[in-house]
Amino acid sequence: MNATPMFGRRRNEDDAPVPQSAAGQVVRTTSSQHAPAPAAASQTFTQSSTTDSLAELRTLALQQLDPAAAAALTPERLGPEIERLVADIATERRIQLNAREQRQLAGELVNDMLGLGPLQPLLDDDGIADIMVNGPERVFIERQGRVTLSNVKFRDAQHVANICQRIASAIGRRIDESSPMVDARLMDGSRVNIVFPPLALDGPYVSIRKFTRKKIDFARLVALGSMTPQVARCLEIAGRARLNIIISGGTGSGKTTLLNALSRLIDPAERVITIEDAAELQLQQPHVVRLETRPPNLEGKGEINQRDLVKNALRMRPERIIVGEVRGMEAFDMLQAMNTGHDGSMSTIHANNTRDALTRVENMVQMGNMGLPSKAIKTQIVSAVDLILQVERHRDGGRRVTQVTDVCGLEGDVVIMNDLFQFEFTGETPEGRLSGTYKMGRGRPSFWERLVYFGMDRAWVAAMEETNW
Repeated sequence: MNATPMFGRRRNEDDAPVPQSAAGQVVRTTSSQHAPAPAAASQTFTQSSTTDSLAELRTLALQQLDPAAAAALTPERLGPEIERLVADIATERRIQLNAREQRQLAGELVNDMLGLGPLQPLLDDDGIADIMVNGPERVFIERQGRVTLSNVKFRDAQHVANICQRIASAIGRRIDESSPMVDARLMDGSRVNIVFPPLALDGPYVSIRKFTRKKIDFARLVALGSMTPQVARCLEIAGRARLNIIISGGTGSGKTTLLNALSRLIDPAERVITIEDAAELQLQQPHVVRLETRPPNLEGKGEINQRDLVKNALRMRPERIIVGEVRGMEAFDMLQAMNTGHDGSMSTIHANNTRDALTRVENMVQMGNMGLPSKAIKTQIVSAVDLILQVERHRDGGRRVTQVTDVCGLEGDVVIMNDLFQFEFTGETPEGRLSGTYKMGRGRPSFWERLVYFGMDRAWVAAMEETNW
């Protein structure tokens, strides 16, 4: 006689004693009463019927779950409860599932309820730096500087939209057709940008920039090949000497990572105020005040932009002001802050090289309709900015500091700049990694008196002499 096929969990797992817990008492909202099982116990499932069965299982499980009770549990406690529920429903419906498929479906339900759905495993993977969702069927990831298509998929566009709504609502922002773009952040500090239809033609688009859980310092950047030990030593001296620094580079080049590394050199006794569109800086000092912009409400009122925050920060007794990214009229207020005793302030900007960075700052000041002549703006820039760092993402996936430029002064209408270090490409290793050396500029930097004031002049000379040509 043929043995009766088993559905859901294996018999030995079903017979095992189930530990009593609060979760088991509150997860289900109704008793498990379903329609009678089909008469034929043995069926041959096609791929489509299996998919339909899994969708039915997911729907039935969600109907029996108490969202409030499930939200109060940790993923570690909720997972086994949902797995048992899936096994029971599969047995009653006579849906053939092995243990791996049950765990997979239970994990998806846990991620949908407590996490970010299909994106949660990608967020938990420390090796992934960027996640890019181009609609429900195409999710790209960046790993070790290489962008590849992952096997992660959403059920449909509505599934993506639900995850987007959860991300935005967690920080008090909204995303819908009337407000189809939003910048947000996750609990771990990862930066998120979301674009909704009708601007997004293939379903919601999501871009997530993850930040490593490991604290990044200059030793780590040297190990990653982002700079040489000599360049790192000079940047450490610049940070400790409270130089005003602008970090320039393209998208994904590592500007924020370098800014976080520089911020680790700030004295713990200093009061630091950070200003960002979406908070992502990871400062470890005890006296840090974090400010974040606010978008307008449904009536178009209540917006607080970076310029408003910079103005207010000047009244909060800051010793350093760090602007996450300068992209508009707040550039003028940032220069004012640097010129009024807030030495050691830092910011980032999008530009192709260090000279372009100064041009962009000048253009952004002019966006504020201040009526200032070009020479007056350049005088402000030269007086405020001491050092510009250029970082780039190269074709091998590596991020490197390519220029360290001293802003020396103004001669006529031309800003005089001196490259202290400039990366020069020399070749490629058999492993595909780019190689190069730093060309060092001779001469005393314009901020030499500040180095002497902080007792860093000899350390600077020693670091420059160690640099290889």
